[in-house]
Amino acid sequence: MRIAALHSQEATMRLLLTAMAGVLATTTALTGAMADQAFTGKLVGHAIVPAFTFVNPPTDAPADMAISGKFTNNDRKRIDSVGTVMGTSFISAPDAARETGIKLPFKGQPVQGFSGIKAVGDGTFWVLQDNGYGSKVNSPDAMLMLHRLKPDWATGKVEFLRTVFLNDQDKKLPFQITLEGSEKRYLTGADLDVESFQIIGDQIWIGDEFGPYLIRIDQNGKVGAFFETMIDGKVARSPDHFAVSTPAVPGGAVSFNVRRSRGYEGMAASKDGRFLYPLLEGPLWNEATKSFETDEGREYLRILEFDVNAQKWTGRFWKYKLEINNNNIGDFNMVDATTGLIIERDNGEGEQHQACTGAAKPDCFNVPAKFKRVYKIEMTDANAGGFARKIGHIDLLAIKDPNTKAKQGSKEGVFTFPFVTIEDVDVVDASHIVVGNDNNLPYSTGRALGKQDDNELILIEATDFLKAK
Repeated sequence: MRIAALHSQEATMRLLLTAMAGVLATTTALTGAMADQAFTGKLVGHAIVPAFTFVNPPTDAPADMAISGKFTNNDRKRIDSVGTVMGTSFISAPDAARETGIKLPFKGQPVQGFSGIKAVGDGTFWVLQDNGYGSKVNSPDAMLMLHRLKPDWATGKVEFLRTVFLNDQDKKLPFQITLEGSEKRYLTGADLDVESFQIIGDQIWIGDEFGPYLIRIDQNGKVGAFFETMIDGKVARSPDHFAVSTPAVPGGAVSFNVRRSRGYEGMAASKDGRFLYPLLEGPLWNEATKSFETDEGREYLRILEFDVNAQKWTGRFWKYKLEINNNNIGDFNMVDATTGLIIERDNGEGEQHQACTGAAKPDCFNVPAKFKRVYKIEMTDANAGGFARKIGHIDLLAIKDPNTKAKQGSKEGVFTFPFVTIEDVDVVDASHIVVGNDNNLPYSTGRALGKQDDNELILIEATDFLKAK
Protein backbone atom coordinates (compact mmCIF):
# COMPACT_ATOMS: atom_id res chain seq x y z
CA MET A 1 0.00 0.00 0.00
CA ARG A 2 2.76 2.43 0.95
CA ILE A 3 4.72 1.45 -2.21
CA ALA A 4 1.65 2.03 -4.39
CA ALA A 5 1.07 5.38 -2.74
CA LEU A 6 4.70 6.31 -3.32
CA HIS A 7 4.44 5.38 -6.99
CA SER A 8 1.28 7.43 -7.22
CA GLN A 9 3.02 10.41 -5.65
CA GLU A 10 5.97 10.04 -8.05
CA ALA A 11 3.61 9.90 -11.02
CA THR A 12 1.82 13.00 -9.79
CA MET A 13 5.16 14.77 -9.29
CA ARG A 14 6.28 13.85 -12.82
CA LEU A 15 3.04 15.24 -14.26
CA LEU A 16 3.47 18.41 -12.21
CA LEU A 17 7.07 18.87 -13.35
CA THR A 18 6.10 18.26 -16.97
CA ALA A 19 3.33 20.83 -16.71
CA MET A 20 5.68 23.34 -15.06
CA ALA A 21 8.25 22.77 -17.80
CA GLY A 22 5.60 23.43 -20.42
CA VAL A 23 4.54 26.65 -18.72
CA LEU A 24 8.18 27.73 -18.37
CA ALA A 25 8.87 27.02 -22.04
CA THR A 26 5.78 28.98 -23.11
CA THR A 27 6.61 31.88 -20.81
CA THR A 28 10.24 31.89 -21.96
CA ALA A 29 9.25 31.95 -25.61
CA LEU A 30 6.87 34.84 -25.01
CA THR A 31 9.43 36.88 -23.08
CA GLY A 32 12.32 36.17 -25.43
CA ALA A 33 14.46 34.88 -22.58
CA MET A 34 15.05 31.41 -24.02
CA ALA A 35 18.75 30.68 -24.44
CA ASP A 36 19.65 30.68 -28.12
CA GLN A 37 21.82 28.09 -29.85
CA ALA A 38 25.37 28.79 -31.02
CA PHE A 39 26.13 27.87 -34.65
CA THR A 40 29.43 28.03 -36.51
CA GLY A 41 29.55 29.53 -39.97
CA LYS A 42 31.99 28.47 -42.68
CA LEU A 43 33.54 31.00 -45.04
CA VAL A 44 33.01 30.08 -48.69
CA GLY A 45 33.59 33.44 -50.36
CA HIS A 46 35.24 36.79 -49.72
CA ALA A 47 35.09 39.90 -51.92
CA ILE A 48 36.53 43.35 -51.32
CA VAL A 49 35.77 46.88 -52.51
CA PRO A 50 39.01 48.81 -51.83
CA ALA A 51 38.57 51.79 -49.53
CA PHE A 52 39.88 54.20 -52.16
CA THR A 53 37.03 53.64 -54.63
CA PHE A 54 35.14 56.61 -56.10
CA VAL A 55 32.40 57.48 -58.57
CA ASN A 56 31.84 60.75 -60.40
CA PRO A 57 28.76 62.74 -59.43
CA PRO A 58 26.02 62.98 -62.10
CA THR A 59 26.76 65.53 -64.81
CA ASP A 60 23.72 67.58 -63.79
CA ALA A 61 24.71 67.73 -60.11
CA PRO A 62 25.88 71.10 -58.70
CA ALA A 63 29.62 71.73 -59.07
CA ASP A 64 29.98 71.63 -55.27
CA MET A 65 29.47 67.83 -55.39
CA ALA A 66 32.73 67.35 -57.33
CA ILE A 67 34.67 67.41 -54.05
CA SER A 68 33.35 65.55 -51.01
CA GLY A 69 34.27 65.84 -47.34
CA LYS A 70 34.95 69.57 -47.23
CA PHE A 71 33.23 70.06 -43.86
CA THR A 72 34.69 67.26 -41.79
CA ASN A 73 37.10 69.28 -39.64
CA ASN A 74 36.25 69.28 -35.94
CA ASP A 75 35.56 73.03 -36.13
CA ARG A 76 33.33 72.48 -39.23
CA LYS A 77 35.30 75.05 -41.23
CA ARG A 78 35.55 74.38 -44.94
CA ILE A 79 38.59 72.48 -46.26
CA ASP A 80 39.20 73.26 -49.92
CA SER A 81 42.49 71.44 -50.59
CA VAL A 82 41.98 67.81 -51.64
CA GLY A 83 43.86 65.21 -49.56
CA THR A 84 45.11 67.47 -46.76
CA VAL A 85 43.46 66.19 -43.56
CA MET A 86 44.33 62.71 -42.28
CA GLY A 87 41.48 60.43 -41.25
CA THR A 88 41.60 58.79 -37.83
CA SER A 89 39.50 55.98 -36.35
CA PHE A 90 36.49 57.31 -34.46
CA ILE A 91 36.92 54.43 -31.97
CA SER A 92 40.45 55.51 -31.00
CA ALA A 93 41.10 57.67 -27.95
CA PRO A 94 41.39 61.43 -28.64
CA ASP A 95 44.91 61.57 -27.24
CA ALA A 96 46.00 58.39 -29.08
CA ALA A 97 44.37 58.68 -32.49
CA ARG A 98 44.93 55.79 -34.91
CA GLU A 99 45.48 57.17 -38.42
CA THR A 100 43.75 55.42 -41.31
CA GLY A 101 46.16 56.49 -44.05
CA ILE A 102 43.48 58.23 -46.13
CA LYS A 103 43.10 61.99 -46.26
CA LEU A 104 40.14 64.33 -46.80
CA PRO A 105 38.62 65.99 -48.79
CA PHE A 106 38.11 63.68 -51.79
CA LYS A 107 37.88 64.37 -55.48
CA GLY A 108 34.63 62.69 -56.53
CA GLN A 109 32.15 60.79 -54.41
CA PRO A 110 33.53 57.89 -52.33
CA VAL A 111 31.97 54.43 -52.56
CA GLN A 112 31.83 53.73 -48.83
CA GLY A 113 29.74 52.74 -45.91
CA PHE A 114 27.47 49.92 -47.10
CA SER A 115 24.62 50.10 -44.58
CA GLY A 116 22.13 47.65 -46.12
CA ILE A 117 22.12 44.78 -48.62
CA LYS A 118 19.60 42.82 -50.68
CA ALA A 119 20.37 39.64 -52.60
CA VAL A 120 18.79 39.77 -56.05
CA GLY A 121 18.99 36.02 -56.60
CA ASP A 122 21.20 36.02 -59.68
CA GLY A 123 24.55 36.44 -57.94
CA THR A 124 24.20 40.24 -57.72
CA PHE A 125 23.36 42.44 -54.75
CA TRP A 126 21.97 45.89 -54.17
CA VAL A 127 23.75 47.85 -51.42
CA LEU A 128 22.74 51.13 -49.81
CA GLN A 129 25.46 53.64 -49.08
CA ASP A 130 25.63 55.41 -45.72
CA ASN A 131 25.02 59.15 -45.25
CA GLY A 132 28.66 60.14 -45.79
CA TYR A 133 30.83 61.14 -42.84
CA GLY A 134 28.73 60.14 -39.86
CA SER A 135 26.55 63.14 -39.04
CA LYS A 136 24.11 65.67 -40.46
CA VAL A 137 26.44 68.64 -40.08
CA ASN A 138 29.52 67.20 -41.83
CA SER A 139 27.91 65.53 -44.87
CA PRO A 140 26.27 68.24 -47.05
CA ASP A 141 28.55 67.34 -49.98
CA ALA A 142 28.20 63.54 -49.68
CA MET A 143 25.64 62.26 -52.18
CA LEU A 144 23.21 59.47 -51.26
CA MET A 145 23.25 56.43 -53.54
CA LEU A 146 22.55 52.76 -54.11
CA HIS A 147 24.80 50.37 -56.04
CA ARG A 148 24.15 47.08 -57.75
CA LEU A 149 27.21 44.86 -57.33
CA LYS A 150 28.42 41.54 -58.62
CA PRO A 151 31.09 39.97 -56.40
CA ASP A 152 33.39 37.31 -57.80
CA TRP A 153 33.82 35.07 -54.78
CA ALA A 154 36.78 33.27 -56.34
CA THR A 155 38.92 36.29 -57.23
CA GLY A 156 37.60 38.65 -54.54
CA LYS A 157 36.87 41.38 -57.11
CA VAL A 158 33.60 43.33 -57.17
CA GLU A 159 32.00 44.66 -60.36
CA PHE A 160 29.76 47.73 -60.18
CA LEU A 161 26.78 47.29 -62.49
CA ARG A 162 24.73 50.38 -61.68
CA THR A 163 24.67 53.39 -59.36
CA VAL A 164 21.44 55.22 -58.48
CA PHE A 165 21.60 58.69 -56.90
CA LEU A 166 18.70 59.72 -54.65
CA ASN A 167 16.79 62.90 -55.51
CA ASP A 168 13.65 64.79 -54.51
CA GLN A 169 12.56 66.31 -57.81
CA ASP A 170 8.90 66.33 -56.85
CA LYS A 171 9.50 67.96 -53.45
CA LYS A 172 7.99 65.14 -51.40
CA LEU A 173 10.24 65.81 -48.41
CA PRO A 174 8.56 68.43 -46.18
CA PHE A 175 11.80 70.11 -45.13
CA GLN A 176 14.50 72.18 -46.80
CA ILE A 177 17.25 70.08 -48.38
CA THR A 178 20.87 71.06 -48.98
CA LEU A 179 20.49 71.39 -52.75
CA GLU A 180 17.09 73.06 -52.51
CA GLY A 181 17.59 75.47 -55.41
CA SER A 182 19.02 72.98 -57.89
CA GLU A 183 17.02 71.48 -60.74
CA LYS A 184 17.45 67.77 -59.94
CA ARG A 185 17.48 68.26 -56.14
CA TYR A 186 19.91 65.45 -55.39
CA LEU A 187 19.92 64.34 -51.76
CA THR A 188 22.95 64.45 -49.47
CA GLY A 189 24.00 63.13 -46.08
CA ALA A 190 22.83 66.38 -44.52
CA ASP A 191 19.26 65.60 -45.61
CA LEU A 192 18.88 61.93 -44.69
CA ASP A 193 20.88 59.19 -42.99
CA VAL A 194 19.84 56.20 -45.10
CA GLU A 195 20.64 52.95 -43.29
CA SER A 196 18.25 50.23 -44.47
CA PHE A 197 16.13 49.40 -47.50
CA GLN A 198 13.75 46.93 -49.12
CA ILE A 199 12.74 46.45 -52.75
CA ILE A 200 9.03 45.71 -53.19
CA GLY A 201 7.85 45.51 -56.78
CA ASP A 202 9.31 48.46 -58.66
CA GLN A 203 9.57 50.61 -55.53
CA ILE A 204 12.41 50.91 -53.02
CA TRP A 205 11.65 51.65 -49.37
CA ILE A 206 14.36 53.28 -47.27
CA GLY A 207 14.69 53.56 -43.49
CA ASP A 208 16.34 56.75 -42.23
CA GLU A 209 18.05 57.49 -38.90
CA PHE A 210 17.67 61.27 -38.75
CA GLY A 211 13.90 61.43 -38.30
CA PRO A 212 13.54 58.56 -38.12
CA TYR A 213 11.65 58.58 -41.41
CA LEU A 214 10.38 56.04 -43.92
CA ILE A 215 10.87 57.03 -47.56
CA ARG A 216 9.76 55.45 -50.83
CA ILE A 217 11.74 55.99 -54.02
CA ASP A 218 11.48 54.66 -57.56
CA GLN A 219 14.11 52.69 -59.48
CA ASN A 220 15.73 55.96 -60.60
CA GLY A 221 16.13 57.26 -57.08
CA LYS A 222 13.28 59.80 -57.08
CA VAL A 223 11.39 60.21 -53.79
CA GLY A 224 7.72 59.32 -54.19
CA ALA A 225 6.48 59.31 -50.59
CA PHE A 226 7.56 60.32 -47.10
CA PHE A 227 6.33 59.06 -43.73
CA GLU A 228 7.10 60.15 -40.20
CA THR A 229 7.34 57.40 -37.60
CA MET A 230 4.37 56.66 -35.38
CA ILE A 231 4.96 54.78 -32.11
CA ASP A 232 2.22 54.25 -29.54
CA GLY A 233 0.03 56.66 -31.50
CA LYS A 234 2.53 59.53 -31.42
CA VAL A 235 5.19 60.87 -33.78
CA ALA A 236 8.66 59.63 -32.76
CA ARG A 237 11.49 62.11 -33.16
CA SER A 238 15.24 62.31 -32.78
CA PRO A 239 17.12 65.62 -32.29
CA ASP A 240 17.71 65.62 -36.07
CA HIS A 241 13.99 65.50 -36.92
CA PHE A 242 12.96 68.54 -39.01
CA ALA A 243 10.40 69.65 -36.37
CA VAL A 244 12.87 69.64 -33.45
CA SER A 245 14.46 73.02 -32.85
CA THR A 246 16.83 74.63 -30.38
CA PRO A 247 15.06 76.80 -27.75
CA ALA A 248 15.48 80.55 -28.12
CA VAL A 249 16.17 80.94 -24.41
CA PRO A 250 18.98 79.09 -22.60
CA GLY A 251 17.73 76.30 -20.37
CA GLY A 252 14.69 75.56 -22.48
CA ALA A 253 13.61 71.95 -23.09
CA VAL A 254 14.06 70.07 -26.36
CA SER A 255 11.55 67.25 -26.73
CA PHE A 256 12.46 64.00 -28.54
CA ASN A 257 12.39 60.29 -27.66
CA VAL A 258 14.85 58.70 -30.12
CA ARG A 259 18.58 59.15 -29.53
CA ARG A 260 20.65 60.72 -32.29
CA SER A 261 21.91 58.03 -34.69
CA ARG A 262 19.54 55.45 -33.19
CA GLY A 263 16.79 55.57 -35.83
CA TYR A 264 16.21 52.84 -38.41
CA GLU A 265 19.45 50.92 -38.73
CA GLY A 266 17.69 47.78 -40.02
CA MET A 267 14.43 47.21 -41.86
CA ALA A 268 13.03 43.87 -43.02
CA ALA A 269 10.06 43.16 -45.27
CA SER A 270 7.58 40.31 -45.08
CA LYS A 271 8.19 37.71 -47.79
CA ASP A 272 4.92 38.65 -49.53
CA GLY A 273 5.87 42.35 -49.56
CA ARG A 274 2.83 43.33 -47.52
CA PHE A 275 4.62 44.68 -44.46
CA LEU A 276 7.82 46.52 -43.60
CA TYR A 277 9.50 45.95 -40.23
CA PRO A 278 11.72 48.96 -39.39
CA LEU A 279 14.00 48.30 -36.41
CA LEU A 280 15.32 51.10 -34.22
CA GLU A 281 19.00 50.92 -33.34
CA GLY A 282 18.54 52.15 -29.80
CA PRO A 283 15.89 51.91 -27.07
CA LEU A 284 13.17 54.55 -26.87
CA TRP A 285 13.22 57.19 -24.16
CA ASN A 286 10.39 56.93 -21.66
CA GLU A 287 9.59 60.45 -20.48
CA ALA A 288 7.50 59.21 -17.54
CA THR A 289 10.35 57.17 -16.04
CA LYS A 290 13.13 59.41 -17.38
CA SER A 291 14.92 56.35 -18.73
CA PHE A 292 15.35 54.22 -21.84
CA GLU A 293 13.12 51.20 -22.30
CA THR A 294 14.42 48.12 -20.48
CA ASP A 295 13.22 44.76 -19.23
CA GLU A 296 14.82 43.52 -16.01
CA GLY A 297 17.75 45.85 -16.63
CA ARG A 298 18.26 44.86 -20.27
CA GLU A 299 17.63 47.38 -23.03
CA TYR A 300 15.29 46.43 -25.85
CA LEU A 301 14.59 47.87 -29.26
CA ARG A 302 11.29 48.28 -31.10
CA ILE A 303 10.54 46.41 -34.32
CA LEU A 304 7.64 48.35 -35.85
CA GLU A 305 5.18 47.32 -38.55
CA PHE A 306 4.16 49.36 -41.61
CA ASP A 307 1.39 48.25 -43.98
CA VAL A 308 2.68 48.81 -47.52
CA ASN A 309 -0.74 48.53 -49.18
CA ALA A 310 -2.51 50.82 -46.72
CA GLN A 311 0.53 53.15 -46.55
CA LYS A 312 0.31 53.49 -42.77
CA TRP A 313 1.66 52.19 -39.47
CA THR A 314 -0.33 49.31 -38.02
CA GLY A 315 0.53 50.04 -34.39
CA ARG A 316 1.91 46.54 -33.89
CA PHE A 317 5.49 46.00 -32.73
CA TRP A 318 7.89 43.43 -31.33
CA LYS A 319 10.70 43.90 -28.83
CA TYR A 320 14.26 42.87 -29.58
CA LYS A 321 16.24 42.44 -26.36
CA LEU A 322 19.94 43.28 -26.55
CA GLU A 323 22.37 40.75 -25.13
CA ILE A 324 24.45 43.56 -23.65
CA ASN A 325 23.27 47.11 -22.95
CA ASN A 326 24.62 49.69 -25.42
CA ASN A 327 25.04 47.08 -28.15
CA ASN A 328 23.73 48.12 -31.55
CA ILE A 329 22.03 46.34 -34.41
CA GLY A 330 23.36 46.50 -37.94
CA ASP A 331 20.80 45.07 -40.37
CA PHE A 332 17.57 43.07 -40.51
CA ASN A 333 16.16 40.79 -43.22
CA MET A 334 13.55 38.04 -43.14
CA VAL A 335 14.36 34.36 -43.75
CA ASP A 336 10.74 33.26 -44.12
CA ALA A 337 7.29 34.35 -42.95
CA THR A 338 8.15 34.33 -39.24
CA THR A 339 11.94 34.30 -38.86
CA GLY A 340 14.59 36.87 -39.66
CA LEU A 341 18.29 37.72 -39.35
CA ILE A 342 19.57 40.59 -37.21
CA ILE A 343 23.16 41.72 -36.71
CA GLU A 344 23.89 42.60 -33.08
CA ARG A 345 27.30 44.07 -32.31
CA ASP A 346 29.32 45.99 -29.79
CA ASN A 347 31.16 49.24 -30.50
CA GLY A 348 34.65 47.78 -30.65
CA GLU A 349 37.00 47.22 -33.57
CA GLY A 350 40.16 45.19 -34.06
CA GLU A 351 41.56 41.87 -32.85
CA GLN A 352 41.83 40.98 -29.17
CA HIS A 353 45.49 39.99 -29.47
CA GLN A 354 46.31 43.56 -30.57
CA ALA A 355 44.39 45.21 -27.73
CA CYS A 356 46.05 47.91 -25.65
CA THR A 357 47.28 46.47 -22.35
CA GLY A 358 47.50 49.79 -20.57
CA ALA A 359 46.75 53.30 -21.72
CA ALA A 360 45.41 53.78 -25.24
CA LYS A 361 48.14 54.14 -27.89
CA PRO A 362 48.10 54.59 -31.68
CA ASP A 363 49.63 51.13 -32.23
CA CYS A 364 46.97 49.05 -30.44
CA PHE A 365 43.18 48.73 -30.29
CA ASN A 366 41.85 50.58 -27.24
CA VAL A 367 38.34 49.07 -27.66
CA PRO A 368 38.81 45.70 -29.39
CA ALA A 369 35.91 43.79 -30.93
CA LYS A 370 34.31 41.28 -28.54
CA PHE A 371 30.69 40.84 -29.66
CA LYS A 372 29.77 40.55 -33.37
CA ARG A 373 26.89 38.19 -34.10
CA VAL A 374 24.16 37.39 -36.59
CA TYR A 375 21.00 36.31 -34.75
CA LYS A 376 18.07 34.36 -36.10
CA ILE A 377 14.84 35.52 -34.45
CA GLU A 378 11.19 34.52 -34.54
CA MET A 379 8.33 37.04 -34.84
CA THR A 380 4.78 35.74 -34.79
CA ASP A 381 1.24 36.96 -34.11
CA ALA A 382 1.51 35.23 -30.74
CA ASN A 383 4.52 37.27 -29.57
CA ALA A 384 3.47 40.59 -31.14
CA GLY A 385 3.76 43.26 -28.47
CA GLY A 386 6.23 41.04 -26.64
CA PHE A 387 9.75 39.84 -27.27
CA ALA A 388 10.96 38.33 -30.52
CA ARG A 389 12.50 34.94 -29.72
CA LYS A 390 16.21 34.49 -30.34
CA ILE A 391 16.61 31.08 -31.99
CA GLY A 392 20.37 31.01 -32.53
CA HIS A 393 23.42 32.97 -33.63
CA ILE A 394 26.66 32.85 -35.59
CA ASP A 395 29.77 34.44 -34.09
CA LEU A 396 31.39 36.66 -36.73
CA LEU A 397 34.64 36.64 -34.76
CA ALA A 398 35.02 32.86 -35.14
CA ILE A 399 34.08 31.83 -38.68
CA LYS A 400 35.64 28.61 -39.95
CA ASP A 401 37.92 28.98 -42.97
CA PRO A 402 39.23 25.45 -43.61
CA ASN A 403 39.71 26.05 -47.33
CA THR A 404 41.46 29.43 -46.96
CA LYS A 405 38.81 31.43 -48.79
CA ALA A 406 39.67 34.67 -46.97
CA LYS A 407 41.56 37.35 -48.87
CA GLN A 408 42.57 38.86 -45.52
CA GLY A 409 41.75 38.34 -41.84
CA SER A 410 42.17 34.56 -41.55
CA LYS A 411 44.59 32.74 -39.23
CA GLU A 412 44.92 29.02 -38.55
CA GLY A 413 41.63 28.23 -40.23
CA VAL A 414 39.60 30.88 -38.42
CA PHE A 415 38.33 34.05 -40.10
CA THR A 416 37.26 37.12 -38.13
CA PHE A 417 35.13 40.14 -39.03
CA PRO A 418 36.29 42.61 -36.33
CA PHE A 419 34.69 45.80 -37.68
CA VAL A 420 32.92 48.34 -35.50
CA THR A 421 29.98 48.72 -37.90
CA ILE A 422 28.89 45.46 -39.49
CA GLU A 423 25.71 46.60 -41.21
CA ASP A 424 24.75 44.12 -43.95
CA VAL A 425 23.15 40.68 -43.78
CA ASP A 426 20.77 38.81 -46.08
CA VAL A 427 19.83 35.29 -47.08
CA VAL A 428 21.41 34.19 -50.36
CA ASP A 429 19.85 30.72 -50.57
CA ALA A 430 18.83 27.85 -48.29
CA SER A 431 22.44 27.29 -47.21
CA HIS A 432 24.18 30.67 -47.37
CA ILE A 433 24.04 34.18 -45.97
CA VAL A 434 25.97 37.27 -47.05
CA VAL A 435 27.46 39.70 -44.51
CA GLY A 436 29.16 43.06 -45.10
CA ASN A 437 30.62 46.01 -43.20
CA ASP A 438 30.26 49.77 -43.26
CA ASN A 439 33.87 50.97 -43.51
CA ASN A 440 33.15 54.54 -42.27
CA LEU A 441 35.63 56.03 -44.76
CA PRO A 442 38.01 57.44 -43.59
CA TYR A 443 37.30 56.68 -39.94
CA SER A 444 37.72 52.92 -39.28
CA THR A 445 40.77 50.67 -38.88
CA GLY A 446 39.37 47.40 -37.56
CA ARG A 447 41.09 45.02 -39.97
CA ALA A 448 44.65 46.30 -39.56
CA LEU A 449 46.33 48.96 -37.44
CA GLY A 450 47.08 52.13 -39.38
CA LYS A 451 45.09 51.07 -42.47
CA GLN A 452 41.63 52.24 -43.49
CA ASP A 453 39.10 49.41 -43.66
CA ASP A 454 37.81 48.27 -47.03
CA ASN A 455 34.20 47.38 -47.74
CA GLU A 456 34.19 43.60 -47.40
CA LEU A 457 31.50 41.11 -48.38
CA ILE A 458 31.62 37.54 -47.08
CA LEU A 459 29.62 34.49 -48.14
CA ILE A 460 28.96 32.16 -45.20
CA GLU A 461 27.70 28.59 -45.36
CA ALA A 462 25.06 28.39 -42.61
CA THR A 463 22.67 25.55 -43.47
CA ASP A 464 21.90 24.40 -39.91
CA PHE A 465 21.58 27.98 -38.72
CA LEU A 466 19.02 28.84 -41.41
CA LYS A 467 17.03 25.66 -40.67
CA ALA A 468 16.99 26.17 -36.89
CA LYS A 469 13.58 26.57 -35.27
